[in-house]
Amino acid sequence: QVQLVESGGGLVQAGGSLRLSCAASGRVFTIDAMGWYRQAPGNQRELVAVINRGGNTNYADSVKGRFTISRDNAKNTVYLQMNSLKPEDTAVYSCNAAVWSMDRRNYWGKGTLVTVSS
Repeated sequence: QVQLVESGGGLVQAGGSLRLSCAASGRVFTIDAMGWYRQAPGNQRELVAVINRGGNTNYADSVKGRFTISRDNAKNTVYLQMNSLKPEDTAVYSCNAAVWSMDRRNYWGKGTLVTVSS
């Protein structure tokens, strides 16, 4: 059994920063891509950023230059540093990971709420 647990969400004023973390635990052999997604009320879930095991990254255009994704392979953890936050960044942020355990599966965390006030 593999679990992803996010932390670091909260309430912040526009222009502020937050750092999200997502740690994988359980029967983890190795992890391929790890990513952050978000879903705002009334909207579909969208990709925010993704990073592969080698450190290559990809970002949504809306967050380029403001957000940075990173990972610590030894800790099976992915991070999302969010700077210059805007009210439109308000959403539930969830992490996703392609985990090799008994086989290769995608796992999701339960999400953490980020609220940016104007």
